[in-house]
Amino acid sequence: MGGLRKIPNGPLRDGFTTGTSATAAAKAALVSIIEQTQQTKVKVHLPIDKVLEIPIHTNRFTLDWAISSVIKDAGDDPDVTNGAEVGCEIQLTDHKDIKFVAGEGVGTVTLPGLQLDVGEPAINPVPRQMIQAAIQKLLHNFDLECGVIVSVFVIDGKKLAKKTLNERVGVMNGLSILGTSGIVKPYSSSSYIASIEQGIDVSIATGATELVINSGSRSEKYIKTLFPNLTEQSFVHYGNWIGETLVKIKNSKIKKVTIGIMLGKAVKLAYGRTDTHSCVSSWNKEFIIELALGCGYNESVNNQILELNMAGRLIEVFQFKETERFYQALLHACYKHTKVVINKTELNIYLIGKNGEFIKYKKQ
Repeated sequence: MGGLRKIPNGPLRDGFTTGTSATAAAKAALVSIIEQTQQTKVKVHLPIDKVLEIPIHTNRFTLDWAISSVIKDAGDDPDVTNGAEVGCEIQLTDHKDIKFVAGEGVGTVTLPGLQLDVGEPAINPVPRQMIQAAIQKLLHNFDLECGVIVSVFVIDGKKLAKKTLNERVGVMNGLSILGTSGIVKPYSSSSYIASIEQGIDVSIATGATELVINSGSRSEKYIKTLFPNLTEQSFVHYGNWIGETLVKIKNSKIKKVTIGIMLGKAVKLAYGRTDTHSCVSSWNKEFIIELALGCGYNESVNNQILELNMAGRLIEVFQFKETERFYQALLHACYKHTKVVINKTELNIYLIGKNGEFIKYKKQ
C-alpha cells in the first residue's frame, strides 16, 4: 500500500464506504432518468439510521438508461479505494426485479465461503440492500412498474484490487463493494478483522483443515517455503489481531494451526498481549529480563536488554538460533497464551528472523 501513512493530528474525519458510493450513484442515475435532469448530489440513508449527502461526480442519462459516479471519500482512513471513482450504470427493463451485474473493476466471486454465491458480482449483502432499498423507494414513489439492471463499476478497480487480498478469497478481476454501516471510521480495526474472518471462512469452504497464520506479506513470504503443499487459501494474515484470529479458528473446523511470528510481535504475545499494535501495547522489558533469568542467563543481560530501544534488537543480546534457550522460553510463553484459546487445535509456532531464518518451538 505504498508504505506507512502518518496519522493526522487532531480529530480524524469519517468517510463513506464503496457501498455508500455505489448507492449514491445508483440513486442519482435513476433520479436523472425519472426527472430528466442532471444530478449533482443525493441523500443516502445508511444502515446506522443516518443520512449522508453525497456529491455526484458524473451523470449522463436517456429516457431508460443512465450512468452516474461518485468519488469515494474514506476520510482520514488510509483506504486503497480512497479517491476512487465508483459508479452505477442502470438500465430499465420490463422485468419487475433488480439485477446486479459486475461492471468494470468490480470482482466476481469464484470460491465458496463468502456471503455470496459463486458467480455473483462481489457486491456484499449490505450494499446490495442499500441499493435495492433506494431503487425500490424511487420506483414506488413515482409509481413505476419496471425492473432495473444495476451494473456497479470502479474505475481502475482491477488495478486497485491487486493491493488487497481479494484474489486469495476468490474475488477475481476487481474489488468488492463493501460496507456494513455505510461509513468508514479512520484506522478502525473492524474491516481488517472482517477480512481475517472472511479468509478463514473461504479456507474452510475450500476444504482446508490446516492454517498457517502470519502477520503479513513479509512473514508469509518466508514461512510459505515450509509449506509448499498448502493452498493459497490456507494462509491468513492476522496483522495485529492475533486474538481475534484465534477466536475465529477456535469456533471453526480447523484441526491444525501454524503461527509464523516475528520477534517484535512475539515478545508481546509472550506477555499475553494478543493485540500487538504499537498504539495498544508495547514490549515489557522487565518481563523479558525475568524470562531470560528464568532459563539460566546471568544478570549481565539486564542492562543489555534495558538499553534496547526496540524488541527486534534482542538478537544483539541473544544469538538468533534454535538452540538459544531464550528463544525457546519466549516461544513457550507464546504457545501457552495461544493454546488457552485454541486448546483443542494442534499448534506449531515458528519465530521468523529478519532475513527469513526460522526457530521452531520445541514443545516442552
